[in-house]
Amino acid sequence: MNWQQLLSSNRTDSTTESAKPDRSEFEKDFDRIIFSLPFRRLQDKTQVFPLPEDDFVHNRLTHSLEVSSVGRSLGKLAGEEIIARHKDLSGQVSASDFGAIISAASLAHDVGNPPFGHSGENAISDFFKFNPILEELKPSLNESEWADIINFEGNAQGFRLINQSLYGLKLTYATLGAFTKYPRQSLINNKDKGRASQKKYGFYQSEKEIFTLVANQLGLLQQDSEPIWNRHPLAFLVEAADDICYHIIDLEDGCTLGLVSLEESVALLKPIIGHKFDEKKFNAKESQHEKLGILRAMAINELIGQTVEVFIDHETAILNGSFDKPLTSLISSAKAMSDIKLLSIERIYRAQLVLEKEIAGFEVIHGLLGALIKAVLGFTTGRSSNHDKTLMRSLPQNVTHYLLPDKLYHNLRVVLDFVSGMTDSHALTMYRKLKGMSLPSW
Repeated sequence: MNWQQLLSSNRTDSTTESAKPDRSEFEKDFDRIIFSLPFRRLQDKTQVFPLPEDDFVHNRLTHSLEVSSVGRSLGKLAGEEIIARHKDLSGQVSASDFGAIISAASLAHDVGNPPFGHSGENAISDFFKFNPILEELKPSLNESEWADIINFEGNAQGFRLINQSLYGLKLTYATLGAFTKYPRQSLINNKDKGRASQKKYGFYQSEKEIFTLVANQLGLLQQDSEPIWNRHPLAFLVEAADDICYHIIDLEDGCTLGLVSLEESVALLKPIIGHKFDEKKFNAKESQHEKLGILRAMAINELIGQTVEVFIDHETAILNGSFDKPLTSLISSAKAMSDIKLLSIERIYRAQLVLEKEIAGFEVIHGLLGALIKAVLGFTTGRSSNHDKTLMRSLPQNVTHYLLPDKLYHNLRVVLDFVSGMTDSHALTMYRKLKGMSLPSW
């Protein structure tokens, strides 16, 4: 792979705009994402904790903004080193272009996540794996389509959303490549568990053609004859930005909510900050909020530097496709990051508040899918009950408009676009209405 091709500012709609000095094409990507509907919905989607009444914790939107900020810093620092190494890039691209690509891709990295956090993905997958209705669905789907349906993947859903004509984003090839951490389809024959890019999948059958186009335009290396490609190099930095933020900031949220003590947080973050930790200055801060802020800022700054160093050290291997590991697994603070994750799993991700949210999320999503999939199956086959017909009439036009007779996989994707696109509040409200727990008032 070569940087000239990997940094393509061309767009998927093949149109060109007149050059303007105010914004680069990659900065336009950022702006298109931040004003898009899928991104705005993140303000009411759970990151880890349901939003409490008293203390601020992160939702998907604030998390995405912070990942984007870290991603921009990673990109600019890495870009400076890459341009210095590759003289042919000088004058063609800037370090800010690297930062803008990663910032835009990071901003969009969670747009495909359903309501109720990561448990929402599990809830959708479980519905199709264990609900009796699967016996009616499976005969009408091919093997690859079925693999998509029973393994809902937020990354693939995100790639689908940002490439739908409905939202008109039409991002550059470079940003689409950096966005795709898992450049493969759901069903593959020879999964290599040692490659981070094959841990999950990054596009559905419905977007296979457009991802193939993106991969070809960027010159991504394809593995064998299967629909599996090597990552775009900048996808490693997008992944690292997310890793840095959720490790450090989930810990901060856990401390804010009293699940982890301040003393424990200091002990976990001091190994990352190292000799730069100034205990006297830290103790001079009066509030826990201020102290956590200092810890967070210094830890993230240190992790950014360490990550860029690893990326540059492995640049050649990344470009030839032989490197495929999370960058944060190789930094000098990898052990400290692992310790944070272990404590977070035990004390934060399995906290009663989080588990209760996950249980509720399963009930809500299964309730919605149970009604909607049955109704859409009836529409697709022409065998709808009166209840199903009434439910179909109640759906928004931007759902029913895209449904097609006799196209089951397509219609299932439309329903999953609708359900996964819901905010937590919207999903709960619709669930209550479907169950007769909440009736409209005049």
